[in-house]
Amino acid sequence: MTALSVNINKVALLRNSRGCDEPNVLKFSQDLINLGAQGITLHPRPDGRHALYSDVLELKKNIDVELNVEGYPTEDFLQMVCETKPDQCTLVPDPPDALTSDSGWDCEKNMEFLQKVVARLKAEGIRVSIFLNPDPVQVNFAMKTGTDRIELYTQAYAEAYGTDDFDKVFAGYFATAARAVELGVGVNAGHDLNQENLTYLKKNLPGLAEVSIGHALIAEMLYQGMSTTVKNYLDCLK
Repeated sequence: MTALSVNINKVALLRNSRGCDEPNVLKFSQDLINLGAQGITLHPRPDGRHALYSDVLELKKNIDVELNVEGYPTEDFLQMVCETKPDQCTLVPDPPDALTSDSGWDCEKNMEFLQKVVARLKAEGIRVSIFLNPDPVQVNFAMKTGTDRIELYTQAYAEAYGTDDFDKVFAGYFATAARAVELGVGVNAGHDLNQENLTYLKKNLPGLAEVSIGHALIAEMLYQGMSTTVKNYLDCLK
């Protein structure tokens, strides 16, 4: 079964909007875990608009499933991650003012930088994943950084799902994942995945170990409730 890691940035955003501690990020995460979520993802950004570094520390101390921390590897971010030691750190190439992640790394262009970052994190016992566009050639360079996994950026997959372009678009994802499996690099995926498009990805993408889903899952809870929504996502991943 592919693991479901729930990104709770939107929960933190709602909390921050009132300047209080409701909803409580830890309590919400524990409820998700009790319903079957196998991981929790946070992506703290420099402006602190949703998840905070303090949230990462609190979750690390109080949850018993995988903690995945995403972010651009600034020195401040790396110090926080190395001190907290989450189970996984996903490196994304977002600039500080990015609304959301919108592209993967050019691992060839950023090879020296990524090699240093990956080595630093792995020295702390942290599994590393690199956010990647669907491009088999980039997997070759990603492997040379020393990363344990890649996370496929699935916006293009989600946008093409159900359209005439889907087969062509998915072929790129399939080839990228297949190349990663061939090279012994783990495969994660995330961005714009939802109950409609997730089952196909699970059944057809080689080596899919984990998905990170936040916006759609939290939005769907508003209509379906927490327990039903989490159950539906877990069913998609069987």
